[in-house]
Amino acid sequence: QVQLVESGGGLVQAGDSLALSCGASGRTFDNYGVGWFRQAPGKEREFVAALSWNGYSTRYVDSVKGRFTISKNNANESVYLRMNSLKYGDTAVYYCADVTGIFTTTQARYEFWGQGTQVTVSA
Repeated sequence: QVQLVESGGGLVQAGDSLALSCGASGRTFDNYGVGWFRQAPGKEREFVAALSWNGYSTRYVDSVKGRFTISKNNANESVYLRMNSLKYGDTAVYYCADVTGIFTTTQARYEFWGQGTQVTVSA
């Protein structure tokens, strides 16, 4: 069973930056589209960012455009979400997910999910 593991969450102040990482046990992200999603207290999980399997295409929810960047390393071993200028509204549990060979923002299409990492932004 493939397991995705997120790391890098924490408590920060508004305006700070944070970088999340995601790794997959037993394989790389080669040929996998990758996404980051988040779930705030009392809300449904929402799409944040997606990266195509070849790393050439990205997509972001409007609320994070210009502040968040999704990327992966050259060896396709890790996927990152760099978050700058964090806002109180970014507080959520952040999840990494991936899917074989496609590029999508639709969370129902993602096959594998991590357990999530908490990001808390104090106002």
